[in-house]
Amino acid sequence: MLMRRHAQRGMTLVEVIVTMTILGLLLMLGAPSFSGWLQNSRIRTTSEAILAGLQFAKSEAVTRNARVRFQLTDTLDNSCALSTAGRNWVVNLDPNANVGEVAGLCASAPSDTVAPFIIQKRAGAEGSGNITVAAGASSIAFNGLGRPTPAPAGDVVINITNPGAGSCAAVGGPMTCLRIVVSPAGQVRMCNPTFPAGEPQAC
Repeated sequence: MLMRRHAQRGMTLVEVIVTMTILGLLLMLGAPSFSGWLQNSRIRTTSEAILAGLQFAKSEAVTRNARVRFQLTDTLDNSCALSTAGRNWVVNLDPNANVGEVAGLCASAPSDTVAPFIIQKRAGAEGSGNITVAAGASSIAFNGLGRPTPAPAGDVVINITNPGAGSCAAVGGPMTCLRIVVSPAGQVRMCNPTFPAGEPQAC
């Protein structure tokens, strides 16, 4: 009686070694680009968070027809202080035009009836890694028309970079640094300093 030969199943040791070697090489080639993508995504995450805070403050000012203030802070506990390098932000009603009313009170529960009238806040540490914020002002108030008040002499600029991962592409580095611009008319937008004037994403 003839014996059947069963088809070989699985992989041989040589095939496994070759496959693992190829995968290792692909991972080594892709690791630098993945790392760059991750660092750039942290810049974008922080930029979008600050942009959302500014747009929320402007929207609330128009909706309530009242002064609403956006403030960058160094922390969100009750030791907080306004900071042009702050990655955290607090939005509060500002009936008394009191710059820094939230200083030392950032841990207060949100309330639009009890001082410091915080209506929203966000910790910038959420997914931002070692991102650096450099703002032209730590506080921007919007009036009922959605315009900064008092009106600034020019654009208020907030630069978001990641110097720990490299310099910005605008100066030849690998990082796609971003900028948020608040115009005296109240336009709030995010732009890329790398793009030349005339481009939709340009600053």
